[in-house]
Amino acid sequence: MEDERIAVVTGGNKGIGKEICRQLAGKGTRVIMTARDKTRGEAAGAELEKTGVSVIFHQLDVTDAASIAGLAAFVEKEFGRLDILINNAAIRIDQGMTGENVPIETLREMMEANTYGPLMVCQGLIPLLKKSASGRIVNVSSGMASLASMSGGSPAYRITKTALNAVTGILADELKGSGITVNSVHPGWVRTDMGGKNAAKSVEEGADTPVWLATQPGGGPTGGFYRDREPMPW
Repeated sequence: MEDERIAVVTGGNKGIGKEICRQLAGKGTRVIMTARDKTRGEAAGAELEKTGVSVIFHQLDVTDAASIAGLAAFVEKEFGRLDILINNAAIRIDQGMTGENVPIETLREMMEANTYGPLMVCQGLIPLLKKSASGRIVNVSSGMASLASMSGGSPAYRITKTALNAVTGILADELKGSGITVNSVHPGWVRTDMGGKNAAKSVEEGADTPVWLATQPGGGPTGGFYRDREPMPW
C-alpha cells in the first residue's frame, strides 16, 4: 500500500465525478468515492465493480463539518495519509436566473455546497495530504467562473465557482513548499445531469484534465486554472 496512491473524490456517484473515480482506479489508485446520498453512492460503487473497477464508498456531506471529520478519521485509520483530493461535488439551481432576480437564499445555498464545502473538505484533509510524498488537490470549477470572459446568466453558479478559484489560489500559495499542489479545472461542457444531453463533451473527456492534474508527478504545476490540459485565463 505504500506505493498505492490514495484518493478522495467528492460527488463521485454520477457524471464527471464517477468517471474520475473510474479513471483513477484504472490507474491503480485506491479511490474513496464519496456522495451525500448513501444509497446512490453505494449503487454507483456497485456499478463500477461490475465493470472490474474497485472503489470504496464513504458517505460525505461537504456542507457538514461532522461528516467531513468522519471521512478524515476513516482515511487516517485505514490509510494513514491521503495523496489526492478532487473537489467535484457541486449544485446548480439558478438556471434561468439573473443577477437582478436571483434570490440571495439561492446564492447562500450554492455557496455552502460549491465554495464553503470544498474549503471545509480541504481544511479537514490537508493534514493527511501533508503526509503524502506529493499531495494533489484539484478543484472542479467552470469556464463560467472566468473573470476574463464573465457574462450574465446563472449568477450564483458563476459567483460560487469564481470564489472556488480564489480558494485554489489562496491554498496554492499557502501550501508552497509542502509538496501539495492545488489547481482548478474547467472540464468543459459535459453530457451530465447538469450539462444536459446536448453538451459537446463526453464524461470521459470531462474527467481527463482533473485526472491528469491529480496524477502529475512530483513538482507538477500549482495555482493554475486548466482546460484540456492547458492553462486558461482566470
